Amino acid sequence: MKKGRGRTSRVRRRKLFRSSVSGVNESYKPEFIELKKWLKDRKFEDTNLIPACFPGTGRGLMSKTSLREGQMIISLPESCLLTTDTVIRSYLGAYIAKWQPPPSPLLALCTFLVSEKHAGDQSLWKPYLEILPKAYTCPVCLEPEVVNLFPKPLKAKAEEQRARVQEFFSSSRDFVSSLQPLFSEAVESIFSYSALLWAWCTVNTRAVYVEHRQRQCLSAEPNTYALAPYLDLLNHSPHVQVKAAFNEETHCYEIRTASSCRKHEQVFICYGPHDNQRLLLEYGFISIQNPHACVCVSEDILVKYLPSTDKQMNKKISILKDHDFIDTCWKKILLGEIISDTNEKRSLVIAQKICQYFIEETNAMLRKVSHMKDEEVALINQLTLVETLWTEELKILQASAEILNCLQTPFR
Repeated sequence: MKKGRGRTSRVRRRKLFRSSVSGVNESYKPEFIELKKWLKDRKFEDTNLIPACFPGTGRGLMSKTSLREGQMIISLPESCLLTTDTVIRSYLGAYIAKWQPPPSPLLALCTFLVSEKHAGDQSLWKPYLEILPKAYTCPVCLEPEVVNLFPKPLKAKAEEQRARVQEFFSSSRDFVSSLQPLFSEAVESIFSYSALLWAWCTVNTRAVYVEHRQRQCLSAEPNTYALAPYLDLLNHSPHVQVKAAFNEETHCYEIRTASSCRKHEQVFICYGPHDNQRLLLEYGFISIQNPHACVCVSEDILVKYLPSTDKQMNKKISILKDHDFIDTCWKKILLGEIISDTNEKRSLVIAQKICQYFIEETNAMLRKVSHMKDEEVALINQLTLVETLWTEELKILQASAEILNCLQTPFR
């Protein structure tokens, strides 16, 4: 019998496979023991899920029992949610009520998070704050030399994000100054850029959607944020479906699974049908084998490869813009009138050239990232994130190149 072919070997391989996908229970850790006590005091005690650490996704929630389709995964009482109502009822409420122009819901939440984090052991929200990430990997948190390695469309959006956060910080200064009576230290040191950036990322990456009634003491911007302790440990998978919403009758934020889940498996939710560039921009991570992944083709690349003799170039570009096919994902094949073999062949050739251009660009970027990982050891985690993004895009391009090659076979 060949080595590794026997029953013992098969059992060993199955055990290794299970250990690679199942999580390591973390419910015994002090921070989770405290969180569970805190949640129980607020009328929540979960019976389905436990915190665990998983390979590839890190900290998440694991099923204690088998979950059937349609079963409630989690039902978090309103008393556990951190919303603008929470902030207005707090010591910040009086300052928010008298400030003009009214602060935004986002600023109210971020200010509360920073203030409560500064309070340390005195904070009523300490058990939740203790399990929040200490740092984030959204583009606004990455070093500029790392952002420069992004694909052009993502780089442009990342720069917009950074400018938006910097404006958010600058515009918050006057309101933050009004809070000085609450603190013995200078508010400028408490509500620093890094502190507000952390709070902004916390809300942006972890909040669930809950509609709130409009408050006169807040600006007219959408007031739909709710931080959901424990529930926000659920990780994203594009391959699952769930039903998630705030139930006005039970006054709980509820999530039901649309598929079954075996005992001791990681339980996922889906943030939406987002491609990897969107996931990185908004949440700071990449989804491997993402069915929504795509490669964006910008207008300048289209113009570069479309025939220069085409007199209708501007009109065609205009049509693409009108239908939102510039700088977006070409996800569907548009079925219209039958085109000639000549035009179809020409279109396939152009598509192949564009695809080959992106393959060469992607390989060049992967070599550059690899070199930087050797030179910039301190940035290795950030660079690995970018490397993963380019690697996933390369897979799409290589598969596309194969398809385009097959489609051209009849014309050869």
